Amino acid sequence: MARLDGGLCAVVLAAGEGTRLRPLTERLPKALCPVGNVSLLDRALARLAGLGLTGPQQVAVNACYLGDQVVEQVGTRAHLSVEQGAPLGTAGGIGNLRDWIAGRGVLVGNADAYLADPTSPPGPDIAALLHDWDGESVRLLGQPAPDPTAPGTFDGHLFTGFSLLPWRLVRELPPTFGDLVRAVWRPAEAAGRLTVVPYPGTFYDTGTPADYLTANLHAAGDDSLVDPTATVTGHCHHSVIGAGATVRGTVTRCVLWSGATVHADENLHDVIRVDEDLTVPAS
Repeated sequence: MARLDGGLCAVVLAAGEGTRLRPLTERLPKALCPVGNVSLLDRALARLAGLGLTGPQQVAVNACYLGDQVVEQVGTRAHLSVEQGAPLGTAGGIGNLRDWIAGRGVLVGNADAYLADPTSPPGPDIAALLHDWDGESVRLLGQPAPDPTAPGTFDGHLFTGFSLLPWRLVRELPPTFGDLVRAVWRPAEAAGRLTVVPYPGTFYDTGTPADYLTANLHAAGDDSLVDPTATVTGHCHHSVIGAGATVRGTVTRCVLWSGATVHADENLHDVIRVDEDLTVPAS
């Protein structure tokens, strides 16, 4: 674990609009979209808790798009930073929290990152990111890229949702729109002060319907994952069925949100079903 005089805090970024997931994100902010019947935001908070980071003194969540839903979901579990108008971006969101961060190093997590390591539970699975950190350099969690020279890679790796930032850089971030790639990561890389820590498990960014479905099916394992309150009188094949959902027809490689209905004459493949009136293909 990192040895820091000023301590360590964590920020979960949950303010974005999730435009690539529309129309799903017209109903819920991306951070609250369920994966394996658990919201992405709750998964992120559970991972931080696995590192011993809990409560509004140690964990903050930012919100903007459909922010009231995020605020309600978080409750008193974290400090809330509600951005007015448009989201401030990944750098602006951190800059807006400077007074709360107050001299500490910051573990920053994207709410839409789905991570799963069969050898370690959430929290310990990313502990290597914090191990023996000097409190001065920038660290990213990553996985080897198919093309190590492709744009968007760092030391031949793709970013997998978590970064570690020193206070010396955080205190310079203004509370205006900006992204961490340009404001922090690339300058640190150019200065030789950026390290990529490999993540050994599975990662999906859940940013598109296809990746969102894939993450859900990974969470389900080899079978279907059915909430105990769902009613299934039809057939489920490798699908995720949410609380209070009803399946009278057949679903194959599908995600049903809470309260969704599949009628007896329906045979759904590779879609996300919301309520009775929205079906989003994952292709």
